[in-house]
Amino acid sequence: LAGLAPIANDSGARTGRRSIRAGRPAPRRALYMAALSACRYNSALARFADTLKAAGKPAKVILVAVMRKLLVLANCLLSHDRLWTPNPP
Repeated sequence: LAGLAPIANDSGARTGRRSIRAGRPAPRRALYMAALSACRYNSALARFADTLKAAGKPAKVILVAVMRKLLVLANCLLSHDRLWTPNPP
């Protein structure tokens, strides 16, 4: 619903770059700012971003990947009725 799922740009044998679009812009904007902060101050997500950077991914791709990881983490925490802790149980 946030529009963070990669959408293929394929036709026949051609495979294009994946992009994100559609979804709700307000949660995507909030996740963008949260991802910027997380890349800088959250050690686990900073390591994830550094791994992608070392693999040669562009900065926006790294940020969208962190946004998606934050969204999955939030859904998981809500479904298990937990608060986030740096060292999960």
